[in-house]
Amino acid sequence: MDRSPYRQGLERVEANHVPLTPLGFLERSAQVHPQRVALVHAGLNQTWAQTRERANRLASALVRRGVQRGDTVSVLAPNTPAMLEAHFGVPLSGAVLNAINCRLDAEGIAFILRHGEARILLVDSEFSGVAQRAIALLEQPPLVVRIDDQPTQGESGIAALNYETLLAEGEPDFDGIWPIDEWDPIALNYTSGTTGDPKGVVPSHRSTYLMSMLQLTDWAVPRAPVYLWTLPMFHANGWCFTWAITAAAGTHVCLRKVSAQTIFDAIVEHGVDHFCAAPTVLAMLANATPEERKPLPRRVRILTAGSPPPATILQTISAMGFDVDHVYGITEISGTPVSCVQQPEWNALPAADRARLQARQGVRAAALEALRVLDPQTLLEVPHDGTTAGEIMIRGNTVMKGYLKNPSATGKAFEGGWFHTGDIAVVHPDGYLQITDRSKDVIISGGENISSVEVEDVLHRHPAVLFAAVVAQPDDRWGEVPCAFVELKPGADAVSEMELIAFCRSHLAHFKCPRRVVFDALPKTATGKIQKFRLRDIAGSRDAITRLSGPVLDA
Repeated sequence: MDRSPYRQGLERVEANHVPLTPLGFLERSAQVHPQRVALVHAGLNQTWAQTRERANRLASALVRRGVQRGDTVSVLAPNTPAMLEAHFGVPLSGAVLNAINCRLDAEGIAFILRHGEARILLVDSEFSGVAQRAIALLEQPPLVVRIDDQPTQGESGIAALNYETLLAEGEPDFDGIWPIDEWDPIALNYTSGTTGDPKGVVPSHRSTYLMSMLQLTDWAVPRAPVYLWTLPMFHANGWCFTWAITAAAGTHVCLRKVSAQTIFDAIVEHGVDHFCAAPTVLAMLANATPEERKPLPRRVRILTAGSPPPATILQTISAMGFDVDHVYGITEISGTPVSCVQQPEWNALPAADRARLQARQGVRAAALEALRVLDPQTLLEVPHDGTTAGEIMIRGNTVMKGYLKNPSATGKAFEGGWFHTGDIAVVHPDGYLQITDRSKDVIISGGENISSVEVEDVLHRHPAVLFAAVVAQPDDRWGEVPCAFVELKPGADAVSEMELIAFCRSHLAHFKCPRRVVFDALPKTATGKIQKFRLRDIAGSRDAITRLSGPVLDA
């Protein structure tokens, strides 16, 4: 018999238990700081009171248009006020927000709209053409609402219903339809689909609330930050910074197009002090022309993730006046709950050594319950020797509910009570983990595993290299050998294939070095990740049809 005095009379009731949701952040900021600028975009300065009213109008209008609890409302737009408003207005209607990658083709967009059963699609007029082609592929097309963002010069004939007209239908003081249970879904985010149809990741109100709080505490975001949107809001809801910056009553500086010049301009013009960026954006800044650069009026903090950043880029960016924190996360965990926490003793190290330490993925945040690098077969933890590789596995409250309509993929992802990330890493003696590859990117040559990340890091040290990606190329003798794809810096001196291979051989064991180098602009996602699946197709990797021809050097 349980004799504990805490078992009776201390029940969960309405007064002491409210479902966790990030939607309340907007109400609080509008109450406490109604006249503070919430949004900056193309001459627009919108306050928190105005942003709350517009989100309420959107939610109310969606309900009047027949949206019910659990329906899907999709948005196809860049980083604009409408996209941010949708992160509150859509869930406040009781619906699930589906922010779509605006760089997808018509077939990819059609798949998402069909699979997610979208009832309404909000589409920026710049993407009218691709949206029209996608809708033509659907048996049951959604109601389409056109967003006419001021700087856009796209087509406008996709829909008669305009976003501002829709908002005018709504009530400014709409109470909202709040989650009954914090486990209710808040969003539907699709993975990149590099090995087949994309999977629909479903986070909950609870997980996004906790990730928003985690981002603020782990990055130590101050009150009222001025945050620049270079990271697409459609990517895992902007790592939950759509909600986190709102919780901090900061200012969202929207940016439709990302370039070195627009980033420097925003920092100077709007007082930007924080933003998130992929390593490719860091490289863009590091290699900006004198005409694009502007002196930084203050130190600017950057959170970078997406792929391991080259140590040379980190070193250059720091010298320019940026403070970079390296983090790790994927769509299935709603953001970046793993960070390379900088230790005080690192400040005494030479810049190059410090940058190499900062290039590691790091350790778990306080709000992430468990992070391990395990043998994927035995689920035993690998030794902390910096050499033995395993798979990064996570357990915690920010992990997704699962994949929409895909129980087999969900079950596989959660095997053994862990979320399997698919990322291969080692753990150093100090407990910091470092990714060596995605599981599908490890190159197995003559029975030896080659980390493409290690080879890429060496290539990035060459003064002429802007971006580098390494994938497997079939080889009759070794099974697979590394093939490098290189994008050179604008205006860099010419460098030959043999020169780069020789450069790698001076820093790596010969069997790890590329046997072929292809010079071209590298394909990238909207978040700046290099699309290795396309490079594998070209190189003729394990899952590709095409095969490169040309000489192959001996090991």
